[in-house]
Amino acid sequence: MTVRRVVPDIPTTPEGMAASRTFYRRLGLEPVMDLGWVMTMASPSNPTAQITFGTEDRTAPVAADISVEVADVDAVHAAVRDSGAEIVRDLRDEEWGVRRFFVRDPNGKVVNVLSHRDTPPPQ
Repeated sequence: MTVRRVVPDIPTTPEGMAASRTFYRRLGLEPVMDLGWVMTMASPSNPTAQITFGTEDRTAPVAADISVEVADVDAVHAAVRDSGAEIVRDLRDEEWGVRRFFVRDPNGKVVNVLSHRDTPPPQ
């Protein structure tokens, strides 16, 4: 299984979202996705160096603590499900171009596991 990036997910308020944009721009990060309720900022020179801020998760029952992008989310979902881990939110396609599910890790943290639907599978 190929991991493409790991991103911390930081809960915030609408005001905190704006302040975070300003603060992290000073550190060299730029917004690469902003849906209003969730924003991801990344390094222009290293696009896998990212941080995500969210006021909520509009399509899930809980907010994730961390996101892990993988090459094949369906294969990871099957492996995690077969392991008996708690699936917090089942696998589904999102309107912003990702396929994802949530699983609870052994520390009680919620992990958003995703693949971009427009990313071709590895050869």
